[in-house]
Amino acid sequence: MTQPAQKSHIVIDARIRRASTGRYIDRLLEHLQAVDHTHRYTILLQPDDPWTPRSSNFHALPCPFPQFSFNPLHEIHFAWMLYRLRPSLVHFGMTQQPLLYFGRIVTTTHDLTMFTFVRRGDTPLVAYKLKMWLYRFLFWWSHRKSDRIIVPTQFVADDLAQHQPFTRKKTVVTYEASEPPLKADAVRPKDIGPHDKFIMYLGTAFPHKNVWNLMQAFDILHQTHPKLTLVLVGKKEKHYEELQERAKTLAAADSIRFTGFLPDEETKWLYKHCQAYVYPSLSDGWGLTPLEAMAHGAPVVASNTSCIPEVLGDAAYYFDARKAQDIAQKVGQVLDSPALRSQLQAKDAQQVKKYSWRTMAEQTLIVYKETLDEVV
Repeated sequence: MTQPAQKSHIVIDARIRRASTGRYIDRLLEHLQAVDHTHRYTILLQPDDPWTPRSSNFHALPCPFPQFSFNPLHEIHFAWMLYRLRPSLVHFGMTQQPLLYFGRIVTTTHDLTMFTFVRRGDTPLVAYKLKMWLYRFLFWWSHRKSDRIIVPTQFVADDLAQHQPFTRKKTVVTYEASEPPLKADAVRPKDIGPHDKFIMYLGTAFPHKNVWNLMQAFDILHQTHPKLTLVLVGKKEKHYEELQERAKTLAAADSIRFTGFLPDEETKWLYKHCQAYVYPSLSDGWGLTPLEAMAHGAPVVASNTSCIPEVLGDAAYYFDARKAQDIAQKVGQVLDSPALRSQLQAKDAQQVKKYSWRTMAEQTLIVYKETLDEVV
């Protein structure tokens, strides 16, 4: 009697799910469960991650190893854990993965920011150079042994191919998406007046996000728009604390608000009432927060570099993010032209609709099947 074919076993490393960059892997897990009831999945999670599957072919497994580690013991034990699972395919949601695992691999690479914008900080020079050499080697090795590489935009695919030409033929673009408008009822943050005119940015303050240049641009803009406020939304950590100190050197310092982390209802209110959402980033693999701003009907003024024009299309108004004067000029043009603001807002919804997490999951499933030599 012929035995039924065994289901292919796909392991997904989702330890990064709860991190600031974990939205992609979280949405992939959500929508894969809706589109694939054939393969058997094991989802590797941090031991305290409460995620549970809703589909019977998905299984959660605690993985005790750090997301980022150069410890050889972690490398060896993590690889051994994977071999014991006997997967048909492993999908790593980031380039950090065990050196000694050589099964079939799909790797998602979100961007190449670390190649250009990483800073040494207080790390001793020798230790910093060693750490960066190890990072670059792991980055190269992960791609070398991957059967497929998933990236979120064509910009990242081209950028990766420039650094590592061998990746060109095995890289696949799967566009990510935005979230639908926040469901919570909008509530005005207590630090913002009901009639305040403001522009906003939401996100981290890492150097490549270029928030300091936005603040300098606002200082220029404030000369012609003295009643305008700049609202900066993001968890208060080292980089935001540094920016708060630097803000004291600006003439418009009293008109800059650092809100820290805000709940959904207050974020929604800001999106819906801002004069413009400004996105000055110098390096990105995907433009999540400007798309979220568009989903709430905000006019978006954004950087003309990296993947941003590819993601936002003609629904945004662009500036040279390296020039504070140009940022101030382009934001000012949007503020001073109700017709231009309305034109941008009219394109918001259509731009957001171009992207879908469900489509991304379906395309990822095709990548899995191709890697497994299955019929697509």
